[in-house]
Amino acid sequence: MSRDVVVVGAPTSAGSYAPGQETAPRVLRELGLIDGLRAAGRRVHDLGDGPLQVWAPDLRQPRAQNLAAVVEAVQVVAAQVAGALDRGADVLVVGGNCTVVLGVMGALTAHRPDAGLLYVDRHFDLNTPGTTRDGAMDWMVLAHAFDLPGAAPELAAAVDRRPLLVPEQVFLLGSEPAVATGWEREQAERLGLRWRSGTDLAAAPEAETARALEALPAGPLAVHLDVDVLDFTQAPLAESTDGRNSGPSLGAVTAALAAACRDPRFRVLSVGEVNPQRAAGSPEVLNRFVAALGEVLRPAD
Repeated sequence: MSRDVVVVGAPTSAGSYAPGQETAPRVLRELGLIDGLRAAGRRVHDLGDGPLQVWAPDLRQPRAQNLAAVVEAVQVVAAQVAGALDRGADVLVVGGNCTVVLGVMGALTAHRPDAGLLYVDRHFDLNTPGTTRDGAMDWMVLAHAFDLPGAAPELAAAVDRRPLLVPEQVFLLGSEPAVATGWEREQAERLGLRWRSGTDLAAAPEAETARALEALPAGPLAVHLDVDVLDFTQAPLAESTDGRNSGPSLGAVTAALAAACRDPRFRVLSVGEVNPQRAAGSPEVLNRFVAALGEVLRPAD
């Protein structure tokens, strides 16, 4: 019998470029997320949302904007995920932005230090406050997980492990070096980070996922989706609109995530960077995304 699923909402855009992602947990629930998971065959417990955090310009720390709020959100997610794991459930974390991954991995590595992370994202997320001008923490996630030089100490130490992860615990799917900063490309090479491109993922979602899973540790598995990996023209969901006419379809990503979430090691799926306003001209894509999450978390036959 499949484990129960605990749903955690992380309605934060504090680490983002602008407001929007904080509405995603509410909107996806209103569109039937919980009922869809139940219809897919899972017993679901909805923990509700953590603190509502809406992005505002931070003139005191322009290169690490809203850092204190980001740390708070990470720590709340860590506590909620840890509680769900303690009761033997799988977890769906609905962000918000990608900073929720730090909370997920804080909880998972507390259970077993050899936890693995499949990171499905167009970006490497290896920036630090000193390597980019915009100050948005949501593309600095793995830099803080690896505690790279220049990482903000408050965020690198937000959970008990520091560094939270080593590169051998992570595999990236959908990454595009062309949209990375020079620093990110240098760090990805220096760290020996394993990754496959969006073109690879679009062409063979199950095969690329299997390749990634084989490379990850034996411990419990977290899967993270940044929806900017998707072809924005086909699925306008993401805060970032850079992925127009490039990247995998929602169908391909659904197939990849379903394969990952049916791995025996799987325990947590987190979703970030959904901005419902992006779908205003194509609202049906939100319903398709809710249906996709139900398919991804459907129990294996």
